[in-house]
Order: sequence, then C-alpha cells, then structure tokens
Amino acid sequence: MTKQEDTSLAGLSVLVPRGGAWGHVVAKALRMQGAAPVISPLIDFAHTSEQERLRESLSKLEAGYFDWVTATNPTIVDILNHHNIKIAKRTQVAVVGETTHAAFVEAGYEVARTTDDSDPTTQGLLKSWPEINQTKTLRVLTLRSDAAKPVLSLGLIERGHDVTQLVAYRTVGVPASIHIREDIAKGEINALLISSPQIAREVAKQFANRPETTLIACIGKKARAEAAALELPERSENELIEAQRHALVQTVLGALNPADMMD
Repeated sequence: MTKQEDTSLAGLSVLVPRGGAWGHVVAKALRMQGAAPVISPLIDFAHTSEQERLRESLSKLEAGYFDWVTATNPTIVDILNHHNIKIAKRTQVAVVGETTHAAFVEAGYEVARTTDDSDPTTQGLLKSWPEINQTKTLRVLTLRSDAAKPVLSLGLIERGHDVTQLVAYRTVGVPASIHIREDIAKGEINALLISSPQIAREVAKQFANRPETTLIACIGKKARAEAAALELPERSENELIEAQRHALVQTVLGALNPADMMD
C-alpha cells in the first residue's frame, strides 16, 4: 500500500459530531484527505447551577472589571453570545487551543495570549503568558466547561492573582435528525467520529441500528475508554478499514490539539 493510499479517506462519509469552530476545522481537514464530512452536533451546552454567579461575572466582564478573561474551549464564545455579552475593550483575552483562538477572532475579539505548537495545553498558556509572572495582581475571569479541570485557575491562584473561576456550561446530548439516523442505518454515512465520552454515549444510544461495517474512530484516550465500555467496536480484521481508521484519526489529530478535546 502506497503512502498516498495510506492517507486517502476517499469513499468515507464521516459524521462530525460537533459544530462551530471545532466542526469547521475538522471538516476542512477531512475534505483535504478526500472524505465527505457531515456535520451533525451530538452535544450542546446547557446551564449549570452557577447561573446567577455567571450572570453577575459576565456583567462585570462587559463593564471592564476584569483585567483578563480566559477560555479553554470555543463554546465560551457561544456562552457570551447567548447572554448578549461583549468583552470590554480594556479586558484582554487569553485562550487555549487553535479552535478556541479561531472562534474568538471570528467573533471580533483580539486574542492577546494563546498557546503555540510547542505546548498547546493549559500549562503551555501559563508558560507563554508573561503578564502573570509580574508583581501586579491581576483580576482574571476563567470560564470552562464542567468536564474541564481547573488547571488554569489553580495556576493563576498560585501566582497570587485574583481569580473568579466559573463552570460556564455543561454538555448535554442532542438528537441527530431523522435523515442522519437513516443515512447511518443505510450505511451512506459509513464512519463515525467519537471525540469525547459524552459523544460516545450519544453514538451508542442514537445509532445502535448501523451496519457492522460502519467505521468507528475514537479521538483521545477518554473517548476510547468510554467507547470500549459501551462495546462500540473500534477494531476490524479488515486491513483496509484499519488503514482508513488510522488515517482518519491522524487527520483529526493533525487539525486539532489536546486543548480542543477537553470536553
């Protein structure tokens, strides 16, 4: 098998289970490798028990109370839009991950600090953020999902800053359309991406009626572990299918970075 054949995804119609910047980046990468991506979000954001605190903090954000605001996921932009909040001009933005950066720029914000290719993680942001190592105490609002660990908040607190940390949203399942379910059942969508434990659960629940030949590709250890627990078959005896699975996973990983898999 040649290198070109190894990396070609021609013939795969791939369900991309998230929308927004994440879905756009992944779909673009898949098209470049010959696949036909179908974006159908299986998760969305929902309110948390901290809604009152969130509203108060977002009002302060709009008023310019905070020196910095941070985000580890592009969904934070959706949260800001949902609450009709615009970040004050004096407040600077620091983000983790390429898709988070793209989402903020697309929404019209200037991102002052972000991660780079050498360390595209939350720790990487802490290392590439010189202002937090100065003597001035900064007021920082950190926004994250219920699935993300408070690594960034703890790192800022350890450096002596005034941190308001909030779980801005939690992820919930979204039913796919009847057309998507039918196309999967008929094998017209013949590859499913699983990028988180939540998506693994939605795939198992919503697409139980699928051909045995449907290719399932898990992105990340947590997604793979949950898929295994749900008995979603990720392996095949067919060498061609395994080569396509490997190419599919590598294509997605090449388009993203670890921060983009946090929820």
